[in-house]
Amino acid sequence: MGKRSYHEQMDINNICKLRELIQGLPPFVTDFFRGIEPTTASRTRIAYAYDLQVFFHYLQENHPAFLNLSFSDITVTMLDQIKAIDLEKYMEYLRYYRTGSSGASDDTENLSMDRMNTELGIKRKISSLKSFYHYYFCKELIQTNPAALITLPKLHEKEIVRLDVDEIALLLDEVESGDKLTDRQKYYHEKTKVRDLAILTLMLGTGIRVSECVGLDMDDVDFKNSGIHIQRKGGKNVIVYFGDEVEEALLFYAEERKKIIPADNNENAFFLSLQKKRISVRSVENMVKKYARTVTSLKRITPHKLRSTYGTSLYRETGDIYLVADVLGHSDVNTTRRHYAALEEDRRRNARNKVQLREKP
Repeated sequence: MGKRSYHEQMDINNICKLRELIQGLPPFVTDFFRGIEPTTASRTRIAYAYDLQVFFHYLQENHPAFLNLSFSDITVTMLDQIKAIDLEKYMEYLRYYRTGSSGASDDTENLSMDRMNTELGIKRKISSLKSFYHYYFCKELIQTNPAALITLPKLHEKEIVRLDVDEIALLLDEVESGDKLTDRQKYYHEKTKVRDLAILTLMLGTGIRVSECVGLDMDDVDFKNSGIHIQRKGGKNVIVYFGDEVEEALLFYAEERKKIIPADNNENAFFLSLQKKRISVRSVENMVKKYARTVTSLKRITPHKLRSTYGTSLYRETGDIYLVADVLGHSDVNTTRRHYAALEEDRRRNARNKVQLREKP
């Protein structure tokens, strides 16, 4: 049997994690996760499990019908005892709550911690409940669906944080030189600068997600056709094409990569850590943060912000929102349009004098 790909291994890890989380939920919840498995990604189901743990712990502490009940005593029919007003109270609770040793298990270290949710966090948790109730209502296992009566919180659009053109150049220059790094960082920089430049150039030049970047295997990089084979969210396999600057950085790293003997079971990974294992998402996040701090102290730059930077640059150059959506892998162009609404406003403003009605004297 051949070695598993990065994405296959991640799916297996996520499935094992999900099974562990389900053990900490009422037994009937297993049916829900089995039912949504064909239409959801493993990471989505893990997020649902965390959200449901918060919900059931809230019921244990606040709803009369669930007080002092263990999770094993909670049955699916008890969901009918929850009204829409109870879910509105739950939304209010989500703004701030405290987890303890028996609290919500999204606290992986099982320590008492304060929790706060933004509008986006609250919306996600209520969306999880809507899916949860919808499943059992459609299966005719409950008589009511109070979650369907709840209005999701309105999200206030945030300005997209991205690097300006001059900041992109400064960032890549810093990756090459390391001049502004600390002495300790410079020591490691000498060992990783070729790899780091390849990763940041690739992300800034293609807009791929950090998970897609670390998941690259040796045979996913096609220099002949200037493309990389990646697996998008949802499991869709696509080819993303790169330009000359990206090609140069990747070729330089590929030569260095040939000289490295990878750790066992990491032979096919393209980007390697200093431990000669596949580089992790967290490592790339820390790398981006390290270099970005030397360029801008006001912007919190993450790998996703590099993706936004690429999307912004591509849209400014082409003006084609559908092309941007396709290259970034957005399934709905409206998602892209929301992200780049400010740029569209600029384009509309700049177009105000493009149509001339009468010749000027």
